[in-house]
Parts: sequence; C-alpha cells; structure tokens
Amino acid sequence: MDTLNTLPLQPAGPGLACLKGVRVLDFTTSVAGPYGTLLLADLGAEVIKVEKRNGGDDTRSWGPPFLDGESLWFLSMNRNKRSVTIDLTRPEGQRVAHELVRKADVVVLNTGLRVQQKLGLDYETLKSLQPRLIHVTVTGFGLDGERADLPCYDLIAEGYSGVMHLTGEADGAPQKVGTPAADLLSGQDVAMATLAALFERTHTGAGKRIDVSMVATMARFMSPRIVPYLGSGEAPNRSGGTDSVIAIYQVFDTADAPITLGLGNDAIWHRFWQAVGQPEFGHQPGFETNASRRASRASIVQAIANLLATQPRQHWLSLFAQHRIPSGPINGIDELAQDVPLRESGFLFTAQGVAGRVPQVGLGIRFDGSSDVFRSPPPALGQDTECVLKEELSMSATCIAGLIDSEIV
Repeated sequence: MDTLNTLPLQPAGPGLACLKGVRVLDFTTSVAGPYGTLLLADLGAEVIKVEKRNGGDDTRSWGPPFLDGESLWFLSMNRNKRSVTIDLTRPEGQRVAHELVRKADVVVLNTGLRVQQKLGLDYETLKSLQPRLIHVTVTGFGLDGERADLPCYDLIAEGYSGVMHLTGEADGAPQKVGTPAADLLSGQDVAMATLAALFERTHTGAGKRIDVSMVATMARFMSPRIVPYLGSGEAPNRSGGTDSVIAIYQVFDTADAPITLGLGNDAIWHRFWQAVGQPEFGHQPGFETNASRRASRASIVQAIANLLATQPRQHWLSLFAQHRIPSGPINGIDELAQDVPLRESGFLFTAQGVAGRVPQVGLGIRFDGSSDVFRSPPPALGQDTECVLKEELSMSATCIAGLIDSEIV
C-alpha cells in the first residue's frame, strides 16, 4: 500500500504564533534535543539548527528506511527549522556561533560541560555575550555529579529509570519502551523548561541555565511506581499487560483480536457488567471496591476472559463505546497510520520536502481549534547557511564566500 500518497498534502502556512519572535539556536543532535526544539518551532519560535559540516545531525544517517535518500528519523524531528553548518572546533567557527548567540533568546545543547567549554558554548561564556540568554542542556545524567561525563542513549536511561524492569511479561526479559521514551520525554522537558524561563524573563529580564537529565526525567516518569514503593516497601515487578493497582486493567483476547480494558472505578465496573448483560455479577459480595476486587482478581479476570472470547473485537469495542467503558484495540503502527479520526484531524499529513513529499506527525494540541503547525519542511544539511549569515549577521557575500572556501561553514 502506498501509505505516503494516501495522506493529505498540507501546504506551508503561518503555523502557530505563540512563540513568534523567540529565536532558538539548536546545537543538538539525535532525538532528545531536536524533539525539544521541534516543539518550540511548532509553537512558533524561529529555530536555527547548527550542524556539523560533515554529516550534520547524527540522525541524517539513521536508516534504513530512507525516503528519497533522506533519513525518516531525521524527517520526524526537524520541520520548521533552518539548517546552518559551522565547524565549531575552529576559532573562526566559534566566532560565527557567538555572533548568532548575541541575537538569540535560547540556546539548546546536548553535550556535557567539558565539551561545551572546549567549543566556547558553556553558560558562563555565552552569558557574557547575551545576559538574557536561556541556556538549555539535555544530557544523560546532567551537567554535575559523578556521572556527568558518562555517555548515554535512550536505552541506557530507560534501564537506569526502572521502566525496563517493569516492562514486559512477568516471566520474560526486561523490555524497552517501543519508542525512544526517555529521549522524547526529556525533549518535552527541554520545551517546558524553556517556556517557564521565557515567562520568568518577562518579569526579571534575566536569563537562566537549565540542566535536563534524561535519567532524572525518566525517573520522574516512574513517580507512580516509586512513591508507592517508598511508602510501602513493596517493590513492583513486571506484570505484562496488567496493572498492579487497578484490579481490571489489562489486555484480553476476543474471538479474533486482543483488546485493552480498564475498569478503573466502581461506576465503570458496574457499567461493564450491565453492558454485557450480567449486572448481578458486578454486585456480588466482595466486589464492592477496587481493593476487594484485587483480592479476587484471578477469578474475575477468568470470568471476563471467558466472556470476551465469545465475540470478535469490534463487537465488544462498539458495545463498550456505547456504554462509555474504557477499551480499545492494540494497534500496530500500520493500523495507527490508517486511523480515520487522526487523519481527518490533520494529525497525520505530508509536506513538500526538499526531495519530494515527506510524511509528518503533527503537534496534536489545538489552539483556538487549530493545530496546523507546518511552516517549512525538514531542511537539507546547511541549506540556510548563506541566508542566515546574510540576514542575521549582515555578512557580506565576500565574507560568506571566504568562510565557505575556508570550510568554516
């Protein structure tokens, strides 16, 4: 199936203007940093992506799959940005970067303090150039402490945080989340913290040094598991598609395909049994509360499993939707991509890219009823270098040509 051409082509537009006038210099690579700056760009910020001259962002080489020679991972993280290339290892390149910093509101990096100092991009150096600068770093373990210099990827952060230990079947091996969760969540923290600092700056006029740790972000994600352990001393373990707190909150097989089902409170519990024509089951003594139902979980799960196995998935999903019972399919990515409401909302679309149409996943947050964010496609490596140097730094054509000839940009 030609999935690309079944998506609507969204023309470039003005996008959102929430952060219009905010200028972000993005020195990051891979996923966490670029996802954070993607969110800022979607909200209207001007994002200038500073890349290595040779190869650029690491994700440009991640694949297959590729589309028209471009990495689809890169295409997923970098719309609404301009790309410039600078050799930051050379003093001349650092001077160009510093001139861009003078005109920036936000700088985002994903390198440790030692590398930042080597490249002249640490907070103290840049603050002297732009006192109102919001300096954001996202790394595996933060800028300080005994692990600050250790390398880290999403996989490593998921392992540290406990999420892998709790993901998977009870008798199976630990599993990572099926998307780079630590990267994406820390990217969201980059955007959230930047917004908070921008808001504070409107009152104080001062910049801020922000330090986002992927491990700390992912550990915070585990708060609903950590706090019960700290309060009870009971360490949770993997439970597959079930939950250890809500009595009925898991995957069930139907006659043809599995579904998820969550009976999260007493009202939903009774609605479920009313919907399936067995209200008396829900009113049995000992089933009055979630705590009492947990004590009888095995027998309840068996009763529900026997019932749901008698009809196909769509029968149950239609019935449960009618009675407002939380349930749903277990979609593969191919099925998710065909989800009609998501498509009709404009959440999934294509944009005209550098080499052809590129698929995109939208922001999904509506502002005054609109979630259209697309202003420009993911850029080719360095495609905006000359334009940015001319427009932002008022460099002459001769000066720009000299930087290009010297392989500085």
